Formats: sequence, structure tokens, C-alpha cells
Amino acid sequence: MPPNDLSDPPTDNKMNNPTAIFAYPHHSNACSPVTACVYPVTLKFEEVVYKVKSGSGSEKMILNGITGMVCPGEILAMLGPSGSGKTTLLTALGGRLNGKLSGKITYNGQPFSGLVKRRTGFVAQDDVLYPHLTVTETLLFTALLRLPGSLTHTEKASYVEQVITELGLTRCRHSMIGGPLFRGISGGERKRVSIGQEMLVNPSLLLLDEPTSGLDSTTAQRILNTIKRLAGGGRTVVTTIHQPSSRLYHMFDKLVLLSEGCPIYHGPASAALDYFESIAFASPVTVNPADLLLDLANGIAPNSKQDGEPQSNMEEEQKLVRETLISAYDRNIATRLKAELCAPDHHPNNSSCHREANSKRGCREEQWSTSWWEQFRVLLRRGLKERRYESFNRLRIFQVISVAFLGGLLWWHSPPSHIQDRIALIFFFSVFWGFFPLYNAVFTFPQERSMLIKERSSGMYRLSSYFLARTIGDLPMELSLPTAFVLIIYWMGGLKPDPSAFILSLLVVLYSVLVSQSLGLAIGAILMDVKQATTLASVTTLVFLIAGGYYVQQIPPFILWLKYLSYSYYCYKLLLGVQFHQDDYYECSPIDGRLCKVADFPPIKSIGLTHLWIDVCIMALMLIGYRLVAYLALHRLQVR
Repeated sequence: MPPNDLSDPPTDNKMNNPTAIFAYPHHSNACSPVTACVYPVTLKFEEVVYKVKSGSGSEKMILNGITGMVCPGEILAMLGPSGSGKTTLLTALGGRLNGKLSGKITYNGQPFSGLVKRRTGFVAQDDVLYPHLTVTETLLFTALLRLPGSLTHTEKASYVEQVITELGLTRCRHSMIGGPLFRGISGGERKRVSIGQEMLVNPSLLLLDEPTSGLDSTTAQRILNTIKRLAGGGRTVVTTIHQPSSRLYHMFDKLVLLSEGCPIYHGPASAALDYFESIAFASPVTVNPADLLLDLANGIAPNSKQDGEPQSNMEEEQKLVRETLISAYDRNIATRLKAELCAPDHHPNNSSCHREANSKRGCREEQWSTSWWEQFRVLLRRGLKERRYESFNRLRIFQVISVAFLGGLLWWHSPPSHIQDRIALIFFFSVFWGFFPLYNAVFTFPQERSMLIKERSSGMYRLSSYFLARTIGDLPMELSLPTAFVLIIYWMGGLKPDPSAFILSLLVVLYSVLVSQSLGLAIGAILMDVKQATTLASVTTLVFLIAGGYYVQQIPPFILWLKYLSYSYYCYKLLLGVQFHQDDYYECSPIDGRLCKVADFPPIKSIGLTHLWIDVCIMALMLIGYRLVAYLALHRLQVR
């Protein structure tokens, strides 16, 4: 096996390695965790080109022939102004870029694969975290999903404790992450939690997108110190950074400087100023190296005096400076860099670690770290913990209970002779619990889009386990509130005083809730945009309301099919079937006490009281069909 293969581990330097704490806890039956070392990964990228289609149909160059390499133990910083292609290049190196990408990216001479993906940690610029989970809960749930199933819960929890200690998160370990609506941990602590999530898998390659963005200089220094320690443990680290201070700049080993997608420097960060001085771009005063480099990337020479010049002259001068820098790069750096890329990789080999890893029976790379059932169980627990504040909030409970009491007072003990009022109450049941769950479900997947993309991109779990855990986790709130609602308004409204009729009415309402929720999930999953989804939901509910069989009883034949698409219509019909029967009578003339057949009452006659089991089956098809559509729509979601 060649020395640069991914299976070759590095020298075991646990005693003097400040990041040895990130080794997996020992477990005799584990596969990956038996190795306490970090597998070295040499990352090389050659002539990387990436284009996207612009609005006019033409192609826009985002990355233009970028070449470079970074070895284990090094930090490669990608520097450049906004829009220069830093994040795009980082995403490409992480195997998460979709589109027209050309060039060659290798990891120890091999292309990107599932094995590389599992040994890569990717920390995005935005910290995508659940706001209502604590720091410990966030890391523990990540460990339960991403660490091998051969480890026990106790061992995974112990590993989380080590990560919390190493990243300096002990003080805030029991604090909630926080979000826009309530305060949680600080920005620097959030960033360290995001890094900790990736460190749990003991990555060989760590990619970070602007880890110091939005942080003060002291916090940024702490984050870079942490990253420096991680690189010192034999990891390959690549990070984008926008405008580092001089202290941060001197912590980088290598530097790639980009200007409008083109490289203008690649080499040691400490030698960058000397290089630009050698091509006549020296700064006359002492400045932060990053400031000078960013000026050059923007096409501004150190001795440039652009104040007061016409805009056209400034743009022409900047273009000339960029062309000069690109030409100098091609002459002075490109050839040397290609020679370095052709050189073989040499990594020290820890033979004992290697032998122990290979001696384990059945030690093979699985697609998933844990079983489907374990993923489902952990995701269900996490979902219940995260949404316990959102679902059982006082405002929502007050909303439902107050409507139930108000409705009960309006329909207070409606006598059997007031059949129109009782039918109106039944229709209110079907409308309220046909649309209330729909609007709540519409927000489900759009709100979790970024989290779903992040976690599925890292191969954390199967979509099926997430989908089932997410939908089942919503049931306690989705079913408890309508139960309380029916319990209150049914008896206050004077409906059929029969326990069996009450239970059947409750089951029909809960059935309608599940169908309504399914449609909301499907709409949200298809559009993945809250505004668009709520707009479509509003139009749908309006159509279902009008065609539900109560407001318009004689619908023209050419549009009659609309009511058969409305689950509210079937819920309304089933509730009528529970309350009334074909041979029931009601007092239709209070003066002479004359009785009329319920089945002949116009609103009921237009709906009918027969073939109720067919309606139950149609709603079952809707429930399954809508959820299947939602699942398939999530499958189409772009996962990098």
C-alpha cells in the first residue's frame, strides 16, 4: 500500500500532542476508535475552475485555475476581498460544491470519497445550531449520531466532556445556545461549539469558513489559538478569513491570496510581503500584512494615490495592477507550485497503530456510523428537547383553549331542534382543525433547511430516520391541543351526549389534524420558503373552505371536483355521520311540533350520510400521499 494512502496513520505523539485528547476513547470492539492517532491527509488542488450561469445566460468565472497544497500540521489561510471566491474554493475542497467544477482535487492522491468525507470536518461561517439546546446537549446529540455505534453511551458522553474541556466551554456547558428571540452563549462560544461538533469525529482535514467573522479581536485570537492547537496534532487545516489582524496573520503557515477568482500568491504566509516587495509592490510604511495583501487583491498598489481621480481612471489602474500580479504569479509561483504537487508525499508511519487498526475483525467503513433505529431514537429525543419550549408555549395553548371556550359559549347547549346551529358547530370543528395544524406544519422544514443541509452533508443520518423522527416528534402537541379543544367545546356546545359519539368525533378530528399536518409538511418541503409556503397554504385553505360543502351546497358540475380534494369536506361529512343517522328526526316546526327527517335537511342532504368508510379510506390515502410527497421533496433538497 502506498505511503500516502488514507489508511496510513501518523506517528503516535500523544505525550507531546496538545490535541491527543481528541483521540477516540479506547474500545476493544470498535473500529475507528481503536486508533488514538490522527490519520494524515495531504490536500492538493490543481487548476480548479468553477463557473456559474449568470442571469443573462452567459457563464461567470468564479474560480480561475487555482492551484495549491497543504500538508498535515499546517494551516492554509485563503485571503481575499468579498466575492473573490474564498468560500467557493473551500466548499469545493470539502466536496460540497455542486455545479460545473473542473480541475483536480486529491486527498493523499485519491479523489473525494465517503471515507474522506467521514474524516473531514467542515465549519460553516454561520453557526447553524439549535437555539433551545444547551452546549452539552448539542455536542452529546452530535456524538450519539456521528461516533461509531460500537461505542457505548457512556464512552460517547465521556468524549464530549473531553471536547468541552479542551475548547474551554466548561463555564457555559449548561447554557442554551440562544437565538434571535432570546440571549444565549456568546458568539465566540457558539463558534467553538461548531468547531467542537466537527472535532468529535476526530477529523484529519478541518475546513473553516471565516471562523473569526463578527468576533472581537480577543475572541478571534482564542479561536485561532484553538485551531492552531488542532493543526499541531497532525490535522490539515484550511480556513478562509476576511481581514485578520497582524497577530492572527502570523499564526498561518501558508497563504492563498485571491483576486476576482484568480490566484496572485501561494506560499508561506511569512514570505508574502517579501515576495510582493520583489515584484515592486512594497509598502512604504509598516502596515498589517493582511491590509496590504487585501489592497493588492483589490488592485490598489501601495504607492497608489487614487483620491480625487475619475472613476474610469481608478478602475483602469486597478485592472492593470491585477494583471501585473497575475502575470507575476504565473512567472514566479505557478511553475514551482506544480513541481511541489508532483513530489511524493511522505508521512511517518505508526506501525503499531496501523497494525492494531487492521487486526480488528470486520473493521470496514460503513456508510452510516449508527443504525437506522439509533438515529431515529436520538433524533426523536433531540427534537422533543428542542421543541419543548416552542410547542408547549403558553400563547399557543391560550389561543386554542380560549377559542374552545368562546365557541362553547356561542353554541351553549344547542337544543336538538336547532339543527342548523349544530351543523355549523360541526363545520367549525372541521375548518379550525383542518387549517390550524396546516399553518403550523408549513414552517417545519423551511425553518430546519439549513440544519438539514448541514447535517446530511456530513453524513450524520438517513433522511428517512430524520423525517419519521421529525413528524412523530410533533404528534404530542398536534394531538393534545385538539383533544383538549374537543373535550371543552363538545359538551359545552350540546352535541350528542353519548360517550361513543364523543370518542368517534374526537378520533375524526385527530384524523383530520394528521391529514392537515401532512399537507402542510408537503407544501413546506416543496417550496422551502416560508413566505411562498404560507401564501400557497392560504390559497389552499380558502378553496377548501368554500368547497367544503357548507357555504355552497349546489356546486356547479364543472367545478364539483374541487370538494373531493378537500379533506375538510371528508372530515365534515364524517362528523355529520357521527352525530346524525339516516333515520333520525328533528323538530322542524316548533309551533305544531312536526318532525322532519334529518337526511332531508338541505345542508345534510347535499353532503350525505352514507359511504363513510370510503371517506375514511380517501383521507388515509391523502395522509400517506401528502407525507410521501414531503419526503420525496426533501430528497430533492440540494445537499452538498
